[in-house]
Amino acid sequence: MASGEDDLIARYFKPLAHDAGAFDLTDDCAILKASADDLVLTTDAIVEGVHFLPDDPPESIARKALRVNLSDLAAKGATPAGFLLTLALRRAEESWLAPFAQAIGEDAAAFGCPLLGGDTVSTPGPLMISVTAFGRVPAGRMVRRAGAKVGDHVVVSGTIGDAALGLEILKGGPAAGAATSDARAALVGRYREPQPRSALAEAVRDHASAAMDVSDGLAGDLTKLCGVSGVSAAIDASAIPLSDAARTVLAAGAGRIVQLIAGGDDYEILCTVPEARLAAFQAEARRGGVRVSVIGRITEGVGVPQFSDADGRVLALKALSYSHF
Repeated sequence: MASGEDDLIARYFKPLAHDAGAFDLTDDCAILKASADDLVLTTDAIVEGVHFLPDDPPESIARKALRVNLSDLAAKGATPAGFLLTLALRRAEESWLAPFAQAIGEDAAAFGCPLLGGDTVSTPGPLMISVTAFGRVPAGRMVRRAGAKVGDHVVVSGTIGDAALGLEILKGGPAAGAATSDARAALVGRYREPQPRSALAEAVRDHASAAMDVSDGLAGDLTKLCGVSGVSAAIDASAIPLSDAARTVLAAGAGRIVQLIAGGDDYEILCTVPEARLAAFQAEARRGGVRVSVIGRITEGVGVPQFSDADGRVLALKALSYSHF
């Protein structure tokens, strides 16, 4: 007789496991076909009350769980190859599992990242979803955090700070009263459902000297990239790309730029690009439909990157990024 766990897997996740190497989720392991490419591995877990709120829709939780991993792959210049999914559930409820499975299946198809396997467990604690994703890059071509050189341009995709404001809105903070209804919807959407910049992966691979995704906050993640590269950076805070929704909140006095550059959950690509490669990088980004902005330069030294306003005044950052501990 099948167990409750077996029934759950067969009902909700077996229909998503189309890749032949998943064996319809009937085995303990899957096969990811070998190739001449390097295999890139990444894993991220999202936890109720930390990365999403208890009343967030299951569809958005599913998309966030997969997309934060796809964001890592894109920043390495990798093409998605598949993923493993682990669920720690308090209860197995149709009303939650059905939309969750449908949404993660839709994203798996849209991003070309098939479900290969995973695990389901019960927990008395908060809901937790863990994804381990696999990607491929041509041999020796993965773009690391290390590699930034003095004089390289610092480039970021998309817009920064939307997710931090979206979370503040959901928690009833000052941004909730300052944003219009359209702005609230846009900012909350950015918090709940990141947009991995997969279309930028090839441009990163071809032109960037170093790259990572912005998950914990632009200031803190740039500090990490610079630290492992043995350099520092000078950033023009006025060049940091902000959405119209974020500008609405700032204009109303309900937030400051220092909050946005230290807030987490952007899931944009942060990379450094040599002068000679910048025009080509920008052209590929345009062809991929991804906005990119040059926000500064890599400098000598090993200090924390310096963020300055349009008048050249150095911004005082109380915190560089979100920290779990």
